[in-house]
Amino acid sequence: MMDNSLNIELQISLLLFVSLVGHLIAQRIGQSIVVGEIFVGILVGPSLLGWITYTDFIASTATIGAIFLLFAVGLQTRMKDISNLTSLLVALIGVIIPWIGGYFLAAAFGYNAVSAIYVGTALTATSVAITAHVLKEMGKLDTSTSKIIIGAAVVDDVLGLLALSITTDFVSHEFNALSIFKIAIIAISFLFFGVYLGMNFFARKLEYLYDWSQKNNMPMMTFIGAVTIAFFYSVVAEIAGLSGIVGAFIAGVSLENSNIKCFRVGASYLEAIFASIFFVSLGILVDLHAASGAVVFVLALTVVAILTKFLGGYFTSMIMGVGHTDSVIIGLGIVPRGEIAMIAALIGLNAGVIGQEIYSSILVMSLITTIFAPIFITRIYEKRAHSDV
Repeated sequence: MMDNSLNIELQISLLLFVSLVGHLIAQRIGQSIVVGEIFVGILVGPSLLGWITYTDFIASTATIGAIFLLFAVGLQTRMKDISNLTSLLVALIGVIIPWIGGYFLAAAFGYNAVSAIYVGTALTATSVAITAHVLKEMGKLDTSTSKIIIGAAVVDDVLGLLALSITTDFVSHEFNALSIFKIAIIAISFLFFGVYLGMNFFARKLEYLYDWSQKNNMPMMTFIGAVTIAFFYSVVAEIAGLSGIVGAFIAGVSLENSNIKCFRVGASYLEAIFASIFFVSLGILVDLHAASGAVVFVLALTVVAILTKFLGGYFTSMIMGVGHTDSVIIGLGIVPRGEIAMIAALIGLNAGVIGQEIYSSILVMSLITTIFAPIFITRIYEKRAHSDV
């Protein structure tokens, strides 16, 4: 079993080998690489073979992987393409309906009001990393559908943050509308000013660094500068209360218009290495045995999690004039849950307001929704490709 006593080199070697196996499995069954890597993570993790446990090192490396993934996605995304009314409405409805659905489901299973509030909060956020990787893998990032999904997921992160803040303050009896408003202003300001500052300051500084590095025969300096900007934005995002991967995405968007292309290749290679570990870690993180005592609740929670996000995204898109098939893709694209679901569950567990049963159920739900969406998105695009032939 892998633990912190093993040296770093061996841990990375094992994780990358496991991710390679995941690639092969995905290719054999005709599914997204994400599905294959998560599957092998479940296989070697505590749920089945128990060869690898979720160590602090794996958690840190997985975070780096998610940062490189969203930075690379941001480099292929323009802010004007994702900041649209459809994305905003999809995100808003995609937060409200799951929260209500999660709350009433937990209440129906006999959990108290505070536990039900946390369950609802855990259902609000979308994992932008999962869907973005699938769309990138299929070469669909430039489509209008993908832009709506990614835009909604970014807004979703802000709304999920507010939902988590409100829930935490409510439970601690320290609810303050002013503090919630302050958090919202900080988060929204970061998104817009981050892009503005990136385009008008950091992108220009990177171009100066590129010119200097070319004159002094030090081409790698530009790549180092770009990665520095990505991690700086991640840090600022964390300070603003957002996920670090959203900060990396905003950094990528900021540099998208840059005339410099050389650092994109390096970013893609690092993404390939570290993002693989990120997806494997999602499977390792979950211990299915811990949720075995609440199978019915886990299944019900997963069904509610999928339906509330999907239907909210589908009908909102249809109302906004998006076609049926694209609306289905958008609905599926916002189904995967991510780090906010896990953070909300962990906060509730540490505060003693939810038990291990609910905590484990939320993690399993997050895992299933993460696998569910890529499978069906891949099938829809493949079916569309065959019909166009």
